[in-house]
Formats: sequence, structure tokens, C-alpha cells
Amino acid sequence: MTQDSTSARTVYRIAELSAGRPVRFALRPGKPEMERIAEQLGLSGLRKVSFTGTLASQGKHDWRLDATLGATVIQPCVVSLEPVTTRLDTPVERVFVADMPGTPDGEEIEMPEDDSAEPLPEAIDLTAVMIEALTLALPDYPRRDEAALERTEFTPPGADPIREEETKPFAALASLRDKLDGKG
Repeated sequence: MTQDSTSARTVYRIAELSAGRPVRFALRPGKPEMERIAEQLGLSGLRKVSFTGTLASQGKHDWRLDATLGATVIQPCVVSLEPVTTRLDTPVERVFVADMPGTPDGEEIEMPEDDSAEPLPEAIDLTAVMIEALTLALPDYPRRDEAALERTEFTPPGADPIREEETKPFAALASLRDKLDGKG
């Protein structure tokens, strides 16, 4: 541990933690680790990753993780494939519950309102939580501001191109309704 009682450890066995003393942590992966994570997540690049927060007991048997994830990610643009750099700063909350209700086999269940609850493992791996949080925070469709799709039309010679409004399934019904109501 460093002098400010912030730990650089990444795996904490629950049996070894003190319920009365929260654990502060600060993970800042080095370049080789960031390259491994970038490759694992299919990123073009990953810089300035930090995962800082606390792990504290909640009640008698549960544990709560409150952290902040910061990272600069580089992904290919979905339109042009040029690199898109995005800065992520996102809060991360997890509640590790000792008596997590099980899910019935083969039955449909509703998602709980608290989606941060997870079953309490024997050990909490902060690196795994960090990578999961990074994965969830990534932009689904990174796009450069100036990237635009070109509009192309494919029609046989002499035919009228299909307009976008004609491809909507209820456009013809709306037109018919308007004609019947005397609006068209």
C-alpha cells in the first residue's frame, strides 16, 4: 500500500477483507496491459486508463464497489474506418450480494431495477470489473463528425427510383386513410 492507503492490488479475497475498513484502490495499467486490453476488446488503441474507487462492506455480508473509470479509446469509424478518439469518464457501481436470489431454470424472469447487483464471489477481481465497465462504456457506433454516407440509387433503366417514404410499411395505409377521410 502507498502512504495514502490506496491499494494497487487487483484481486481481493472476501474472507481477507475487514468489514469495518473500506479498501481504496487505484488501477492504472501500464502500456503492455493496455495493449492487451485493446486487442481483447477490438480497439485500435487505448490510452490513459484509470480505475479508482472504494470497496466497502454493505450490511453484514454484502460488498459495494464505487469507482470512476477514465480512458481514452480509439476505434474505427463505422462509416469511413478512420480512427475516432473518445474520452470516457464514467461512474461504476457494483453491489456484490451474498444471498443473491437464483434464477429459475427455463422460466422467464423480469430484469431487476438494480442492475448493479451481482452474486458475491470468493474474490473480487478489480481488473475484470474495470474491463467489463470499459466494454459497457464503449460507443457502439463511433463516427467521425465529418463522416457521411453517400446516397446511391439502384434502379433499372427507365424506372422511377423508390423514395424513402414509399419503403415505410404504413405509408400506403396512411395515404388510404387520408383519402377515405377526405383529406387527400
